Amino acid sequence: MTDYEKMKKAYQASSKIMEKRMEKERPKDLELLKKVKESSIIIVAGSYDKIELVLDLITVPYVLIHAYELDKIELNPDQMLIVNCPGSDISSQTLTKIKTYVENGGFLFTTDWALLHVLEKIFPEYVKYNQRPTADDCVRVEVVSKDNKFLKGLFEGDSDPIWWLESSSYPITILDKKKVKILVRSKEMENKYGEAPIVILFYYGEGIVLHMTSHYYLQRAELRTKRHQKSAKDYVMSEMAFSPKEAEDLEADLKDVTLGEAESAYSTTQFISNVIVEQQKKVKIRKKKKKEQKDKDSK
Repeated sequence: MTDYEKMKKAYQASSKIMEKRMEKERPKDLELLKKVKESSIIIVAGSYDKIELVLDLITVPYVLIHAYELDKIELNPDQMLIVNCPGSDISSQTLTKIKTYVENGGFLFTTDWALLHVLEKIFPEYVKYNQRPTADDCVRVEVVSKDNKFLKGLFEGDSDPIWWLESSSYPITILDKKKVKILVRSKEMENKYGEAPIVILFYYGEGIVLHMTSHYYLQRAELRTKRHQKSAKDYVMSEMAFSPKEAEDLEADLKDVTLGEAESAYSTTQFISNVIVEQQKKVKIRKKKKKEQKDKDSK
């Protein structure tokens, strides 16, 4: 199998792993994930990254649009806006609209080159591209904020995660170190390309901006250690505490998938699920407050 075929199979397996694990440990969050409506998530199509492929696997609906269509639609702060790499076709007028959307409570999620084409233009005082593009590479990563709600169920125990960097990924320079929070970093990336942040988060107005280096849909994994070369079945049983019966139920999905491939695919699958769940919780709270205020005003 090619690297792409291996990772496609790993993603298919990871979606099953994630659902089974959330069913056991976070049933209410899984229920919330399954109730997401198509209009809740707007994805701007990218030439290089395709987050929508991950959402397809976890059966989360979304609306996929082209950058020019952003000019024509109204952005609702209750929606999540995902901009795939590169984000270079978004007009300056629409960038201003996106900034207002975030300020009013929207959730903006961007990947890789959107750092330069979107974030650096909208939030120039927060982050910028360091002008040192990466090679096609894999780097070891460390979680900085293990208790962060977006990282639930990721990189636990003795995990030794490897992150794929697309050729010419854009390293993140953080300008406002007080406001921009690093969720995942890589010392190895810093040594090679000058900056450590892999996944960052910051608040702007009432909204949230989340950005990650490289592409969300990983197209290969690197098996550096004996642990990474173990089977995906070993992964779910030894590191996720799946019972032999639960692992057996996934036998066909896990076949020919290594631990390293499963871990890489699972990390992105679970991460996007966490992000969507937390956004849905935020929307529910916001709607509840609006209703309470409306009821109060009508009395």
